[in-house]
Amino acid sequence: MVCIQGALTVAYYSYVGFNATQKTGQKTSNIVQVIEFAILIINYRILLVTMEKLAISDVTLSFGGLKALSGVSLDIEPGLITSIIGPNGAGKTSLLNCISGFYHPTSGDIFYGDHKLNKASPHQVSSMGIARAFQNIELFGGMTVLDNLMLARHQNLSYNVLHAIVYFGKASREESKNRQYVEEIIDFMELEPYRKHTVGNLSYGIQKRVEVARALTLGPQLLLLDEPMTGMNIEEKEDTVRFIIDIQKERDATIVLVEHDLGVVMDISDRIYVLDFGELIGSGSPDEVVKIPKVIEAYIGED
Repeated sequence: MVCIQGALTVAYYSYVGFNATQKTGQKTSNIVQVIEFAILIINYRILLVTMEKLAISDVTLSFGGLKALSGVSLDIEPGLITSIIGPNGAGKTSLLNCISGFYHPTSGDIFYGDHKLNKASPHQVSSMGIARAFQNIELFGGMTVLDNLMLARHQNLSYNVLHAIVYFGKASREESKNRQYVEEIIDFMELEPYRKHTVGNLSYGIQKRVEVARALTLGPQLLLLDEPMTGMNIEEKEDTVRFIIDIQKERDATIVLVEHDLGVVMDISDRIYVLDFGELIGSGSPDEVVKIPKVIEAYIGED
């Protein structure tokens, strides 16, 4: 209700302003523009309200006497691209493992909206609207791109074994619906030339793109990307950056990016968190992070 009231207030004053400055013959056109503007505001604000915030509070992850994470706290705001950077062994992937349910934190809390993720399994986390692309490609190399993406939609299928055997009615409808969704992702990620190709025969850069597409096929609100540009050439990196920005803007996803390429991180991130030896040593906007002494010393390096 507050969102709608705010949007209508903007629309009203915009309308008054238009009337005061424009000729009478243009008023109808101006009213339409104001209404369209108000609808955009309403849709955007409603979207932000429905998107969940990821809150990580004082998380510690220990393996025996080794602490992979030590008292890490950070907030992932909805609708933004948030990057997590740090040297090798800083705990970046361990943090993503805790969020996605592969590891369970020794202490601390992880909340996605009202959902507590501390003890959640990977499939439970996925059902909450969180998907992940892995640093090491986790695809079936002997299957086609299309089959890999269709397989990722399995949690959206609700028919039973009997339906699958008969393959009429419910099973057919659900398969068709999921196939249509997968085809949209293939088109979005520009994978049409490779859709029938066996994944294991594709170049490394295309396999990494399929990995991101597999995660995107789950229809996530929160997308975790673990070094999606590792091993890519400049052209492939540029394509991946474009896809990440498009996913955020066109598919309304919150992005958490782990990446070693600082140029990319500084260019596309709204907020950055820096880890070193499992501890958070800095956070802020790209301009703020590069001025933090601990970050300069531990990761960027000193002149």
